[in-house]
Amino acid sequence: MYGLINIGFGNVISGDRVIAIVNPESSPVKRMKDEAKASGKLIDATYGRKTRSILITDSNHVILSALQPETIAQRFKSSMLEIEEILEKIRRGMR
Repeated sequence: MYGLINIGFGNVISGDRVIAIVNPESSPVKRMKDEAKASGKLIDATYGRKTRSILITDSNHVILSALQPETIAQRFKSSMLEIEEILEKIRRGMR
């Protein structure tokens, strides 16, 4: 339960659909990116900048981002903490 995650330049994704955030430098990841492009499942959210991370979704979409994987992972963590705080407030209110 992550909600929407900012992946740079005003682009947001559904955090619940992401299964991996990977570095784009390895050959298998490059092949995955090429296959996604050929099948119409590549989403380029880099705005022409260098791809620094690739997000893979449960629907086999491949999303390119100009943010470092660590930055996106930190945003996931922040989102989870915010949701947990909201849920805790709700739980306290129900008692």
